[in-house]
Amino acid sequence: MSDTKQIKPPLTIKLCAPRGFCAGVDRAIQIVELALEKYGRPVYVRHEIVHNKFVVDGLKAKGAVFVEELSEIPADDAGRPVIFSAHGVPKSVPEDAEARNMFFLDATCPLVSKVHKEAQIHDRRDREVLLIGHAGHPEVIGTMGQLPAGTVALIETEEDARKFQPKSDRSLAYITQTTLSVDDTAGIVAVLQERFPDIVAPHKEDICYATTNRQEAVKHVAPDVDAMVVVGAPNSSNSQRLREVAERAGCKVAVLIQRASDIEWPDFEDARSLGLTAGASAPETLVEEIIDAFSTRFEVIVETVRTAEETISFNLPRELRDVVSTPQAATG
Repeated sequence: MSDTKQIKPPLTIKLCAPRGFCAGVDRAIQIVELALEKYGRPVYVRHEIVHNKFVVDGLKAKGAVFVEELSEIPADDAGRPVIFSAHGVPKSVPEDAEARNMFFLDATCPLVSKVHKEAQIHDRRDREVLLIGHAGHPEVIGTMGQLPAGTVALIETEEDARKFQPKSDRSLAYITQTTLSVDDTAGIVAVLQERFPDIVAPHKEDICYATTNRQEAVKHVAPDVDAMVVVGAPNSSNSQRLREVAERAGCKVAVLIQRASDIEWPDFEDARSLGLTAGASAPETLVEEIIDAFSTRFEVIVETVRTAEETISFNLPRELRDVVSTPQAATG
């Protein structure tokens, strides 16, 4: 009987860098873990702390309880810590928590908080505020909720920008969701600036550094590979944008998957090169899981393609700094 070993086809995986966790996500997860360490279980979290089932399930196993509304928290647990997710919340949420005498920790990404402050400043300066973003996304709900209902106009597309009509003769200002497509947003902004030359732009770009860096890495890799895999959740805005960026860069097969078990192998049977990245809320362990899965079917060579360095870090809430023995920041 012949003992011939089946030869696996070669596959070069071009691993995008930066990828995966950003400083805001890293900080938010650390806030939940440190709160559990300091206060014990349960710790309540309003909405998914970040949009990744693997991360959420891991925190559930440690004692985090996820709710969509504060009213879901049992009265007997009103004194337990409540954490607001990295996406941010409307002003009404902390007000509700205070009315219920709840102890809460805010894990809102500082770059999202920056956009909240911009909205408030524009409103104080009597400007009509336009928010470029996706309807229904928690970050958009949180940002629009910084001002009274009906105050902020949501612009989702270039067509929305063309149709928008100011409510008054007040000056205009725009802000943006932090996880948008850089190119799509530039197109929308161009329409607004053409129609309203005096519209006030953000002092510094609202789309966050991590979103921009991950999209640039994909733009660099996608034209040179047969297929592109983005590791991330379907409800993760920044992950969905990475898949779209890969498609627009000319990659014929660009898919978003959560786990290795989601891989549709027929999509990759003819691939000899693969781009691989991860959204800002996807942990590196899932990237490694994907590489391992491809290694069972292909002779894999991994090449890292780095297009930027990331060194940013954000401080933790004061209430948790005593739990950390060394730095008082979460690094990303």
